[in-house]
Amino acid sequence: METEQIKVLLVDDHTVARNGVRLMLSAASDIRVDGEAGTAPDALQIVKTQHFDVALVDIALPGKNGLDLLKSLRADHPGLAVLILSTYSEEIYAMRALKLGASGYLTKDSPTTTLIEAVRKAATGAKYVSPSLAERFAVMLGGRTAASHEALSNRELEVLKLIAKGESLIGIGELLHLSPKTVTTYRARIFDKLGIGSNAELARYAVEHGLLV
Repeated sequence: METEQIKVLLVDDHTVARNGVRLMLSAASDIRVDGEAGTAPDALQIVKTQHFDVALVDIALPGKNGLDLLKSLRADHPGLAVLILSTYSEEIYAMRALKLGASGYLTKDSPTTTLIEAVRKAATGAKYVSPSLAERFAVMLGGRTAASHEALSNRELEVLKLIAKGESLIGIGELLHLSPKTVTTYRARIFDKLGIGSNAELARYAVEHGLLV
């Protein structure tokens, strides 16, 4: 009897990246890419009319980012497993993605076997957790303090990265559609949560924790 295939939705604004993931998944006879989207609104529109078992979502989407899309998908389509596939290291986004309901977090340099394993696990309702991420969970359960940036909101993390890259408050406001006053408020919250007092310290923190990948 023929095995039922796992239907996958790819969400990435880069066509080359989607082509690469589709090629990797084609190595598994039980997985089929049934839809593709380049933006969060496109993805939300597609899932209204088509059934998917797993969505592979990039974080760096134009407009509404992958974490925002994750929240929307989990709220409106709880039966759809969402895997985050990103260029950003696990340290930056993995924990917050899992807290938002992701079925796993993979970096784009993951081998084909790992990607296929993650999709299969997600389709069964299980979560894919890499060995390194499992170790981070063990550290947290052991009572050791996690990296301070994990306490930041998604927007605060965005602002942190832009400040660390040398963007002005006005420039950040334009990029994120916020007023300079609001950006200043975010910066104050970031400084408070990280226990730092200057943009230079913030930039050093971002480099040391791999937040500028």
